[in-house]
Amino acid sequence: MSTVHEASRDVPVLTETDILVVGGGPAGIAAAVASAREGVKTLLVERYGFLGGNITQAMVESIAWYRHEETVEAGGIGTEFEREAEEVGGTRDDSESIGQLIDADLFKYAADRMIQKAGVTPLLHCWVVDVVYDGNEICGVITESKSGRRAILAKIIIDASGDADVAARAGAPYRQAPKDELMSVTVGFGLSGVDVEAFRAHVKQKPGRIGDWATKTAKKENELFSAYFTDVFHEARKAGDIPKDMMLDGYWHALTDAGEATGMNLVRIFNVDPTDVWDLTRAEIEGRRQVIYAVEALKKHQPGFENAKLRTIGSSIGTRESRKIEGRYNLTEHDVMNQAAFDDSIGIFPEFLDAYGLVLIPTTGRYFQVPYGISVPKGVENLLVAGRSVAGDRISHSATRQMICCAVTGQGCGVAAAVAVKDGCLPSAVDISTVQQRLQVQGVRIN
Repeated sequence: MSTVHEASRDVPVLTETDILVVGGGPAGIAAAVASAREGVKTLLVERYGFLGGNITQAMVESIAWYRHEETVEAGGIGTEFEREAEEVGGTRDDSESIGQLIDADLFKYAADRMIQKAGVTPLLHCWVVDVVYDGNEICGVITESKSGRRAILAKIIIDASGDADVAARAGAPYRQAPKDELMSVTVGFGLSGVDVEAFRAHVKQKPGRIGDWATKTAKKENELFSAYFTDVFHEARKAGDIPKDMMLDGYWHALTDAGEATGMNLVRIFNVDPTDVWDLTRAEIEGRRQVIYAVEALKKHQPGFENAKLRTIGSSIGTRESRKIEGRYNLTEHDVMNQAAFDDSIGIFPEFLDAYGLVLIPTTGRYFQVPYGISVPKGVENLLVAGRSVAGDRISHSATRQMICCAVTGQGCGVAAAVAVKDGCLPSAVDISTVQQRLQVQGVRIN
């Protein structure tokens, strides 16, 4: 690769804060709200013009489709997402669970309300591009925005970027599978003009089951209802309406009385490295092309969709995995499948796994504890990592990538960072018993 010389320069400081959270998805919102509730000055930086991460940018409405009567959860800020969305009219019943589907557009507003009520300072349209060091401790970041190249100084930084962007730029060790082994990325979309009653009648006659698409389960999942359909696309391929190599299939989510199907998760693009700008560009363009094919296939072959019209396309692809840090502890397959307990637990998460064909649904009350150590990166101080890039193996990722689990690690990091600021210590050396006590005050179940 050829290079150019970039002259050194002084970078103006845009602002200073106690805690800086980078990334405004479920993990970042939870981290920022949790730290602000502890009375610590908190700044939340987001590259888009809205918060919500995959909920809003990728239109993933089903954040709690695993929830059943016997499911045991951590509570805390993750469950507040549904309550806050409900208050602004942004939820609908989930056909797959007792959870709530979240309206992607209204959650942009709900997320604003959450951080404003907590006293978090938001900074949108701002991209973190580098880090600032004081010795081996991070003391800030370099950003790019319409305001130019600016620095933000902070006592502690929480990387909730989803791709471990800050950790990678800081030189923290991480792993990333080759792109042909990574999970696919998705372009979500919504439709209007749907005959909802005709579609529901069709689903009642031919209901989907988790066993239709999962390759490995505990068998109890196989007959559970799934908002999944694939036959329509087999028919479309046979008719020549979509290319034979186009892997369209997936899930419908909310249906409205206005004839809308608001969260269609049908497009998957494989062999994409979410940290490569060329791959991201290809995925966005190919994803939109496949959306158009999907709409036409539904109109021709799916009862109830004859008069459907494209309503919206997600503002960005949805990413399932990329970088994962090497942490003080690396969560394992055995941990998430065997109700692991940890002395440094910052919350619990149900035994819900969904990735690589493996699906476990928490219908029996089983759960594992989430250790703080998976958020503490090796080799870098003053930095915590929350969300899907926490430390762990391939199968544990099928649990920690879930948005409510991202909120668990986010809230744990937010409280830990706040305690560290108050105690004047590094987050790697924080008193975990104090963190756990404060999390319980915030309504989190930790064991």
